[in-house]
Amino acid sequence: MGTIDTSKPRSARMYDYFLGGKDNYPVDVAAAEQVTSHFPAVSAMARTNRAFMHRASRLLAERGVRQFLDIGTGIPTEPNLHQIVQRIAPDARVVYADNDPIVLRHAEALLHSAPEGRTAYVQADVRDPGKIIATARETLDFSRPIALSLVALLHLVGDEDEPLRLVRELLEPLPSGSHLTLSHATGDFDPETWERVVEVYRKGGTAAQVRSLGAFSEFFTGLELVDPGVVLAARWHPELGASRGEDRGGEEIPLYVAVARKP
Repeated sequence: MGTIDTSKPRSARMYDYFLGGKDNYPVDVAAAEQVTSHFPAVSAMARTNRAFMHRASRLLAERGVRQFLDIGTGIPTEPNLHQIVQRIAPDARVVYADNDPIVLRHAEALLHSAPEGRTAYVQADVRDPGKIIATARETLDFSRPIALSLVALLHLVGDEDEPLRLVRELLEPLPSGSHLTLSHATGDFDPETWERVVEVYRKGGTAAQVRSLGAFSEFFTGLELVDPGVVLAARWHPELGASRGEDRGGEEIPLYVAVARKP
C-alpha cells in the first residue's frame, strides 16, 4: 500500500471535502477552502458532477452496457458506480482505477459486488493507460462493449501530459459499441476566477487545467455523441435523476459533460 502524503493537498481528498466527506487532512481542507474562496459554488459543482455520473451510468446500463472502466474513481462515496449499474444489471462488471493511496485504502468498499457481477480495483494513473488496460483485461471482456468513464478527471491533467493522446490510447483497445463518459470544468464563463482556482491546484502539485467548449469537444473526435451531445451538466438528461430526487445542478455550474459511442 502506498504511503499517504499529508504534506501536500491531493485532489481526491479535496473532492471528498467538497462532498462533505471526512477522508481529508488539514492541508486538503486549507487548499479546498482557498478554492471555495474563489469559487463558492465548488461544493455544488462536486455534487452536480456526482449526479451526472449516476445518470450517465444508469442510462448506459439501461441501454445494455454491462462493463464499466472508471478511471479517477476518487474516495468511495455511496452510491458508487457499481451500485448504480448493478441495480439495473446485477451481472455488470466494473473496474475502478485511481492513483491516490487513500483510495486504495478504501478500495474494499468498491469491491462489494452483486453476486452475479464482479468489481476490481487497480492502483494506477491515467498517464499509464497500458497498465490500466492490462489489469482491466483480468476482469473485463474486451470483445464486448465497455463504458470508459473519465469523470472530473481530465481537468486534473495538463496539456503537457497530452490528454487527447491518453484518451485515444484508452479507447483504442475497446470494441465497437463501447462508450466514453466525460465531465470537465470550464473557464468559459469566468476565466479570471478559474485561473485562480487552477493556481491553487498547481501550487499543491496537481496539474489542473480547465478547458473551453471547443477543447472539451475534441475528446469526442471520431465518436458518436449520445443526445443531447456536449452540454452543461444541468442539461444532460435531468429526467433520469428527477424521480430519485437527485440534484442536476444549476445552469450556472460550469461543468461540460457528454457521453459518446465508439462506432
